[in-house]
Amino acid sequence: MAPIAIQPLYTATATSHGGRNGRVRSDNGTIDMPLTMPKALGGAEAAGSTNPEQLFAAGYSACFEGALRLVAGKMKKQIKDAHITAKVTIGKTQEGGFGLSVALHGKLEGVSQAEADELMHAAHKVCPYSLATQGNIDVKLSSEVA
Repeated sequence: MAPIAIQPLYTATATSHGGRNGRVRSDNGTIDMPLTMPKALGGAEAAGSTNPEQLFAAGYSACFEGALRLVAGKMKKQIKDAHITAKVTIGKTQEGGFGLSVALHGKLEGVSQAEADELMHAAHKVCPYSLATQGNIDVKLSSEVA
């Protein structure tokens, strides 16, 4: 599959130093956090620190909700509120490396269950994170109505 061509609109920049037991900082300083390995991966998981999977989950959930609200507007569906939870899992691959999987769960208010499912699938077709991971990692979608 060929890469998706884009017309650049914005570039985010962050720098890490020290890998999973270091620090990550965005160019504007809004993100400036220590990183530690999660206990499940044999690390210390220090209080007040984060890890790459949490940062990816935060970015994916925010981006996906934006895509969901965009497609809801285009489909003329009135959602009163929405929450997207992203669960990012890291695990070993058959080749001996590491890979990711994602579970995206939407909690939508103001639509039926069928509409919530439809909106989740439509958002998955336009969300930049979904498009970037398509064919690379397993992404499971689920939804509930509030």
